[in-house]
Amino acid sequence: MPQKIVAIHRDCIVRRVPNGDRILIAAGEFVSITQELGGNYTITWRGNMYRIDGTDADAIGRKPLQLVFSPPAHGEIDEKQVFQALESIYDPEIPINLVSLGLIYTVKIEQATHTVHIAMTLTAPACGMGPVLVGDVEYRVSMVPNVAKVQVTLVFDPPWARHMMSEEAQLEAGLFF
Repeated sequence: MPQKIVAIHRDCIVRRVPNGDRILIAAGEFVSITQELGGNYTITWRGNMYRIDGTDADAIGRKPLQLVFSPPAHGEIDEKQVFQALESIYDPEIPINLVSLGLIYTVKIEQATHTVHIAMTLTAPACGMGPVLVGDVEYRVSMVPNVAKVQVTLVFDPPWARHMMSEEAQLEAGLFF
């Protein structure tokens, strides 16, 4: 995708690549869109690279990703909705969602504190996008009704391997023979 310069239409929280720090870019600022992958956007602004979540795509004049969850009647966190949120997050370099890639190891829900604990890994321990992916998980899972807190732990044991991918993901990536 060739770079496209656009004005930010509204104040927007972005995450700096690669450390994941959250920064506010004010409406009217000009940014360059450098990549659109997995429903998210990579931009450059003032010499730094940032990610805009797909749910905030309207800030750069794109159609935003809509994540809609019906609040469960019982007031608890619905595990299926947590997985729906996780399946909406794509690896920034491989357009396959984190669940299908096998990067989500465990999801534990503490109903009493409305906390979701997630253990996840990366395709490579030195992946520079790790903090950004953790931020993606925290942001999207926090959209699930009744979630008050999301705690993500990066783990590297066992190390990720391609056999952890779903068959569909392996087919999509051209790795299933």
